Amino acid sequence: MSLTVVWTLLCLASYLIGSIPFGWLAGKLLHKKDIREGGSGNIGATNALRQYGLKTGVIVLILDLLKGLAVAWLLYNVVPGLVSNFVTELPQDRFVFLLPALAVILGHMYPVFLNFKGGKGVATAAGVFLILAPVPLLLAILIFLTVTALSRYVSLGSIVAAASLFGVELLWNILVIREPEFPWLTLIVALLVIYKHNQNILRLLEGRENKLSFQPKDKS
Repeated sequence: MSLTVVWTLLCLASYLIGSIPFGWLAGKLLHKKDIREGGSGNIGATNALRQYGLKTGVIVLILDLLKGLAVAWLLYNVVPGLVSNFVTELPQDRFVFLLPALAVILGHMYPVFLNFKGGKGVATAAGVFLILAPVPLLLAILIFLTVTALSRYVSLGSIVAAASLFGVELLWNILVIREPEFPWLTLIVALLVIYKHNQNILRLLEGRENKLSFQPKDKS
C-alpha cells in the first residue's frame, strides 16, 4: 500500500472524527432540542452555553477539544508504529505529516453528518495545538481569556487568539527552539477560524454581536 493511500485514509478517518457533532448531540440528548434552531445556529460550545447553560456548554467544549487532542496524540504516538506495517517511511514534509490534524478541524467546521454546516473550530483546534504547540497555545488562551473578559465577546476573543497563536508560534520557532520551519498549519487554521467568524465580524462592526452570558435561554 502506498504512503499516499495510507495518509489519505488517515485524513478521512480524522475528518470523520472531527465531524462528530457533539453540540448537536448534547442538544438532542440532554435538552430534546436542535442546537441549530436557536441562538447563533452554531453547533459549538458558545451556542450550547447560551442556550443550555454552563454545564452543557462545558461538556460540549471538552468533547470538541478532545476530538482534536485525540487525533493529534494518535498521530504522534500511535500512527508511526501502526503505519509501519504498510509503508516503509512516514511523510518527510512536516505539513504533509500534519494533514490528519488539519482534517479533524475541517471535520468540525464542515461535518458530513450535518450537511457540512458545523462549528467555528476553535475548541477542536485548541485540542490539536495542545499536542503540537502547547506553549504558544497557552499564551493564545491567555490572550483569548483577556480579550473575552474585557469585551465579553467570545467571537472577538477567538479571532484575536487565532491570529495570536500563529504569531506566537512563529516567534517561538525563531527565538526559542530556533526551528526554521514556517508554521503553515497554524497559519491555515488561523485563517479558517477567522473566516468562519465572518458573520460575527460583521455583527461586531455593526454593534449587533451578542455578549457572553451564563444564563441559559433554554430551561429544559
